[in-house]
Amino acid sequence: MARIVIIAGETSGDRLAAGLINAVRAIQPDAEFEGVAGPEMVAAGCMPWRDSNELAVMGIFEVLHDLPRLRRLMADLEARILRDPPDVFVGVDAPDFNLRLELRLRSAGIRTVHYVSPSVWAWRPGRVKVLRSACDLVLCLLPFEAAFLERHGIAARFIGHPLADEIPGQADPTAAREALGLGTGPVVAILPGSRLGEVKRLGPPFVQAAEWLTNRAEGIQFVVPTVSHSTRELFERCWTEHGPLARPLILDGQAHEAMAAADVVLTASGTATLEVMLVGRPMVVAYRVSSLTFMLFRGLRLAKVAYFSLPNLLADQLLVPEYLQSQVTGPVLGAAVLGFIEAPEQCATMLDKFAELHRQLRRSASRQAATAVLEVAETGTAGATNPATALQ
Repeated sequence: MARIVIIAGETSGDRLAAGLINAVRAIQPDAEFEGVAGPEMVAAGCMPWRDSNELAVMGIFEVLHDLPRLRRLMADLEARILRDPPDVFVGVDAPDFNLRLELRLRSAGIRTVHYVSPSVWAWRPGRVKVLRSACDLVLCLLPFEAAFLERHGIAARFIGHPLADEIPGQADPTAAREALGLGTGPVVAILPGSRLGEVKRLGPPFVQAAEWLTNRAEGIQFVVPTVSHSTRELFERCWTEHGPLARPLILDGQAHEAMAAADVVLTASGTATLEVMLVGRPMVVAYRVSSLTFMLFRGLRLAKVAYFSLPNLLADQLLVPEYLQSQVTGPVLGAAVLGFIEAPEQCATMLDKFAELHRQLRRSASRQAATAVLEVAETGTAGATNPATALQ
């Protein structure tokens, strides 16, 4: 019987970890899980030590405010794990937190798996040496990541993406609209992010884009799936302050249904862009961090890629329009959305490419992840040769 400690950050990590837990239990029903967990992990049978939303911090300077709290949390978790070591530790995403913890645990002889490769191929390449010292294995969701890591001497495995297994393919917009009670006019789904910080930065321009569109597209409707009570409340305040009089349909969850119903999705960057691609809907993508974080990115040339949205990264071409920082304004986003509404025929090539990428990512990812984690738990030999150097 394997005992696995698992720490996941925020909503997307909670979902990935829950899939892993269910897949491990399909192989080894008496496996035990505990750690930092969200609601889906708890529902899958993980004993929660703390809530995964405690790790939902975005941006370099944004983290500084929470740094003392995060350090206390890491020290508490490290002490607890070392008192009663598991067969394997799995860190799911949250790389700035989990990799440091994995480094310390592996140096103490605990086997470690990091689930979701950090974007070292895109920015902060110095983290490669941390990965090499911290992880017995890195599980990669994207096809180009494993080859990159292996070139740097890191044990890595491409397992595909669980969402590609869960989402069947291009959805039926008519059925989705009927299920949500939407009318016959154009439908725009708005996804301002899963973190409060994202909603604070993207909510106002997204709502201003809705107002811009309302004045130009007759009968347009907006549907907004939210991930929590707090993000819903914040977005509703944004709409009251910046939006049109007509109210949107705001949902608790049901993101895939909202995407399926939409003619176009206006979304924050991140996992949501992959979900929209897998559902098979056109999208406009926006990304904003604090001004200080962006200045650091640009000044130190930390970013190493031409694109930031996952569909464009996977295709290595500009498939979907993406807007960064000062480009994220209501009129700019609104015009991009309206372009898809008024000329839907331009989406055909994009949607064909989405389907091709979907096929590449569909690999029974949770089952592959479970097999890999159990292999490390049963046969791996942990221990970094010089973990201290990786933290420098």
